[in-house]
Amino acid sequence: MQLTITTLTDQIFTLEVSEDLELENFKALCEFETGIPSHEIAILWNGRPLQDNKKTLQQYGISSGEMLLLQQMRAGAGSTGGPRTTASSALPQIDFGSIQIPGSSGHQGTRQQQPAISQSDPRLEDPETIRQMLLSNPHEASIIKERNPPLAEAINDAAKFADVFRKQQKDRQDKDQERIRLLQSNPFDPEAQKMIAEEIRLKNVESNMETAMEFAPESFGQVIMLYIDCQVNGHPVKAFVDSGAQMTIMSQACAERCNIMRLVDRRWAGVAKGVGTQRIIGRVHLCQIQIGPDFLQSAFSILEDQPMDMLLGLDMLRRHQCIIDMAKNELQIGTTGTVTKFLSESEVPEHARLNSAGESRTSLDDEDSQLAQALAKSSEEAANNKPSTSKSSKSPSTSFPTFPEEVVKRLISFNYSREAVLEELRRSNGDADKALASLVAKSFQQPKQ
Repeated sequence: MQLTITTLTDQIFTLEVSEDLELENFKALCEFETGIPSHEIAILWNGRPLQDNKKTLQQYGISSGEMLLLQQMRAGAGSTGGPRTTASSALPQIDFGSIQIPGSSGHQGTRQQQPAISQSDPRLEDPETIRQMLLSNPHEASIIKERNPPLAEAINDAAKFADVFRKQQKDRQDKDQERIRLLQSNPFDPEAQKMIAEEIRLKNVESNMETAMEFAPESFGQVIMLYIDCQVNGHPVKAFVDSGAQMTIMSQACAERCNIMRLVDRRWAGVAKGVGTQRIIGRVHLCQIQIGPDFLQSAFSILEDQPMDMLLGLDMLRRHQCIIDMAKNELQIGTTGTVTKFLSESEVPEHARLNSAGESRTSLDDEDSQLAQALAKSSEEAANNKPSTSKSSKSPSTSFPTFPEEVVKRLISFNYSREAVLEELRRSNGDADKALASLVAKSFQQPKQ
């Protein structure tokens, strides 16, 4: 059967052994793997020390695939090196001095060696020295910006940098002291076990990152988004090609620059919720986009606060059978055969070159708050734009069918007047879906002069 052995120094190895193997022979195999004398080895399974060296692994109940903990006992901890540990011996005293403390350079350094390591170069404890080293090394400064944003933000202010540096240093020291205290007091405490598991996880993460840096360094590079040059109403625009977006959108600032705000149908106002929340001002139902020598028809949803000028969504890409060719770095318009190159990094807008990993992300609470505010603002504007109720010109004796108020309110929420909703409900005999379809169809009709 196969067993996995681990130590508190994160050394892990596996052994293929027989279930009839006695504990003392199992310790001899571990001695060969670790170099620790077998009489100083303590084996623990499920938090319980295995004390009888003459028992087999099967007698202990250990099965294939189990994980055992190996630790070296302190000298003179009651183990005489004899073949059997007496039944009166208590839990072996484990030597935690070989545990590597974060920040130390040695893998097996004892606690007595720690002061010498930390005091080997006093300049490394000086915040100003660290700050000057970072300022003189752009590569290291970029790494700090990615891995320690608070420290990177204070790099141009000596006093602030010193405060942040000392605070983080103190937090690390407190964490290390708490870690050592837990491990020395009771290594089988649930909190200590969680700490050990987290350190193993972090070590695996670091190992995974080092492997990626060695064999796939390109994965750490920044990918430039796909932009093309086009024109809207004769005005040049850099459009972002996004096959993951459902609809083509344009910012209000770009729409004003292209002089198409006069075509915005505000009945299509609403809220766009994806990565963040933005208010939709309305929709331009038809406008031409010039890509190369061709003019293509498209509709735009106008967003109030959108960082990019224009985004070509899936509706536009599907309508014109566009092909995104990454091998040739170009966009092919299937309906016309036009080919346009994607812009290089120097040609894309400034906001498209920002590293999103270093930017602060909006929390879910803030996003929900923005959505609630946008919905309230949209409802308020819809109420203000609702025409005042006029007296009916029909005879009072004329009877009209009544409809559920929740159905009426749902249709009104699409920015249609109550009178129009009731009229379409009467025509569709109360079928809300048919009434909504009729209202949408009428919204596309040209207004009568």
